[in-house]
Amino acid sequence: MSRETIVQANGVDLCVETLGDSADPAILLVAGTACSMDWWEDGLCERLAAGGHFVIRYDHRDTGRSVAYERGAPGYGLRDLAADAVGLLDTLGVARVHLVGMSLGGWIGQLLALDHPDRIASLTLISTRPVGPGPNDPDLPELTEEILAVFSEEAPDPDWCDRAAVIEYIVEGGRPFAASSRPYDDAGVREIAGRVFDRTTDIAASMTNHFVIEGGEAWRARLAEVAAPTLVLHGTEDPLFPYGNAVALEREIPGARLIALEGTGHELPRAAWEIVVPAILQHSTEHTRSERMRPSP
Repeated sequence: MSRETIVQANGVDLCVETLGDSADPAILLVAGTACSMDWWEDGLCERLAAGGHFVIRYDHRDTGRSVAYERGAPGYGLRDLAADAVGLLDTLGVARVHLVGMSLGGWIGQLLALDHPDRIASLTLISTRPVGPGPNDPDLPELTEEILAVFSEEAPDPDWCDRAAVIEYIVEGGRPFAASSRPYDDAGVREIAGRVFDRTTDIAASMTNHFVIEGGEAWRARLAEVAAPTLVLHGTEDPLFPYGNAVALEREIPGARLIALEGTGHELPRAAWEIVVPAILQHSTEHTRSERMRPSP
């Protein structure tokens, strides 16, 4: 990996890290709600770079070492986070990118594919849905009863200065969102949580602010406009955005292709990399070739 660098993008300070040859086709990894770049693990990034790509990962606002806001008062919305991604590409001098977005990152991917189609060479949507923050559309499956119970009985905040307590809070907070058919990767999540605590400017704000941002105008009715070749990867046991959301994305985005991640919840566990990494590489490589074959203007 390159060293982490703080750059100005869309008028704010964002922390970014890259891997691979900048002359190779770029992949932008966009993480989920309250997730820093740490959730795109080194091993996954290394595999993508080894597949001939320039890999870019970054910290959203209020995560990692990017700009932090007062807890409970972020002062930005989902559209601002989407504009951050475009600003980051501008700062790095990347004209077009293969965007891979997970959960909230998938919302950002959809918005960029709609509003900045010239910047998106291909789109991969992981564990997301066609509806932004807030209630789901009535024709789509809502979160499971178990997750509703989690949200209605939220765990008390830890002492945000206590590293061990915060790590435990993150580890246990992720457990209900994982697949129930296989053991939870306690050790792997604990390792990531430690890095998150060590790198985050304001961990209390980071664990709060993304959950109160505004989503803005709905975009689902516009999905037929998405021109970027789209791959949808989704866990069959996702309790937050059940699998029917992925089916809707495949149906409503022209030409989209859906791959089911068996034994996977709302997560990207190492056990799923054997499917996820080759699928992303195949998708992005196919459409890199298509780009090169397009006639010059």
